Amino acid sequence: MPPEAVTGPLAELAAAMGVAVRYRDYLRRPVDVDAESVRLALAAMGVVAEDEPSAAASLEQLRRQRRRRLPPSVVVRAGGMTSIDLGPDSRSVTLTLEGGADHPIAATGSTLRLPTSVPSGYHRLVVEGRDHTSASHLIVAPQRCPLPLQRRGFGWMAQLYAVRSHESWGIGDYRDLATLASWSGGMGAAMILVNPLHAPAPVLPQENSPYSPTSRRYRNPLYLRVEDVPEFHGLPPRQRDEVLGLAEQARRSDPARIDRDLVFDAKTRALAILAAAPRSVAREAELRRWIEREGQDLVDFATFCALAERHGVPWQEWPAGLRHPSGSQVAAARDELHDQVGFHMWLQWLSDAQLRDAQDAATASGMGVGIVHDLAVGVEPGGADAWALQDSLATGMTIGAPPDGFNQRGQDWGLPPLLPGQLAETGFKVFRDMLRSVLRHAGGLRIDHIMGLWRLWWVPQGHPPAEGTYVRYPVHELLGVLALEAERAGAMVVGEDLGTVEKGVRETLAGQRILSSRVLYFERDDDDPAHPRAPSDAYPSMALTSVSTHDLPTAAGWWADEDVRIQGELGLFGDTTTPQIEARRKARERADMLALLRAEGLVGHHPSRTELVLAMHKFLARTPSLLVATGLGDAAGDLRQPNLPGTADEYPNWRLPLARPSADDHTPMWLEELLQDTGVRNVAAILRNRPPS
Repeated sequence: MPPEAVTGPLAELAAAMGVAVRYRDYLRRPVDVDAESVRLALAAMGVVAEDEPSAAASLEQLRRQRRRRLPPSVVVRAGGMTSIDLGPDSRSVTLTLEGGADHPIAATGSTLRLPTSVPSGYHRLVVEGRDHTSASHLIVAPQRCPLPLQRRGFGWMAQLYAVRSHESWGIGDYRDLATLASWSGGMGAAMILVNPLHAPAPVLPQENSPYSPTSRRYRNPLYLRVEDVPEFHGLPPRQRDEVLGLAEQARRSDPARIDRDLVFDAKTRALAILAAAPRSVAREAELRRWIEREGQDLVDFATFCALAERHGVPWQEWPAGLRHPSGSQVAAARDELHDQVGFHMWLQWLSDAQLRDAQDAATASGMGVGIVHDLAVGVEPGGADAWALQDSLATGMTIGAPPDGFNQRGQDWGLPPLLPGQLAETGFKVFRDMLRSVLRHAGGLRIDHIMGLWRLWWVPQGHPPAEGTYVRYPVHELLGVLALEAERAGAMVVGEDLGTVEKGVRETLAGQRILSSRVLYFERDDDDPAHPRAPSDAYPSMALTSVSTHDLPTAAGWWADEDVRIQGELGLFGDTTTPQIEARRKARERADMLALLRAEGLVGHHPSRTELVLAMHKFLARTPSLLVATGLGDAAGDLRQPNLPGTADEYPNWRLPLARPSADDHTPMWLEELLQDTGVRNVAAILRNRPPS
């Protein structure tokens, strides 16, 4: 059945709210969106459009709202004179700076010319008229993001959970990250990009995917090194032995798999012992000050954690009075669970301190950037942020991707989107708080699916992904807030812009000094799969270029056709292809890549797999990209990719430790071995000796 056409007031209302009624697919063909999908997207925004009269009424109401004297937020760039329309009957203007001081300002008639003396920051603008008062969040942002790295460099991409040392508790931890950072700086690396370290819900089973967190504003305590908590050293012998016994229990997990549930159980019990131990007066005062600085947001997060321990997740199944942070029973529950609320705030304090130590180790080792944190595209709908920030989320919707060449059915990631209009109403508080938290102890930030700053694919819950539509976001305002937070942190920004990218997005990113993401497997002339592979000198300079990503085969796995083998074994090929067809396609890709490497003079005749992997890294080193990076698994020769999209339990996604191929499958590689591995050091030497800019 063809989609119901979107016309009349519904079409005008959709355009005004940024809801697409037509889009171009991955082959640039126009696709019409069904009217029901448009109505559902508008309903999630709180806009009624069930029929033509209600759509017309909502459109008129929206027009009246937008005729107000000031928009809810105004984002401008520092360094230039900016004009702001105040309305014809404005009488006085007050500008209050972020710190609370009033800034002298004057309007000429109905126009305010914002002087260049207004500093960057989050300010408040109030306009008094004859019969009204208008207020707006005035955000003054720098022109571009900072770029702390001034010359070409290289770095590692690490799945922290997989980088286990003999001292960690069955999972890589913050101390392992500090060790890796110190070693990397000594090897000449500029940065380490780690998987998202966002917090999961404190319940069993633990969420394996770092891209489906309960919160993007807080950290994962599962990565804590228990023995680095100062109170551990003051424990009485019996309790100290108990903690050490729990450590051994965690270390006895299956060496071939990351068992988060086992680690969670052991660390939670050990940390509970430490939480009950006496703290020094100085440390207790430091903790109190930290909690006070974090404010109500931390209290809400810790309250959610305590409630989740009692009632489970998702929060939508809790007693009705607990389903909103302002609910009638939440304050009473917080008092009752006072000790557990305090425990979860303490865990965040510890995580913050150990992450700070890791970044300090990175900069002390000479790394030009240090640790680059990954920002996931969303949060679990039943988790902490979705509970605490639910008024800023589009309930009844999830985000994903429309049908494309990789997935003909489209994708539903199961994550609720932020409401575009609510972002502006609150001065982009949710967005800026999230950025500030992730950037606190970071030299850089990678934003997963950065195209989401422009638009996101909204899927109505219960509908297939193909029945979604694109919704626009205030991208220029979001980029301004991003530039301001990055400047305050002195951090570089990388945008993951792989897949279907709108025209102009990459040019805008470059103009904002946000590095693009380029992958050797995909890069071709004009981004056309039918065109030849791009030579090394055709890569952009404003980019982070790598061989692979966590969702793709490793370098060795790609040459070994490990991706084709695994997908064939698991029956993941669709109706339009077969293992034989995929094997032939992959053979053409390998021949194509081999021809590129030979044209660059990087391999001879009949190269070994090891020589091909090294040639790929030599290719990276030749590109003019500001940063090149490789996964630790790529450098170590691991055949297995961390995540196989399209699978859940069929493949051990996010549960594979670093390993090398062996006769009986794979041999786990400990961090101590990695740091001494000849292959890893050879790759580091190749990437370190890049030509100067």
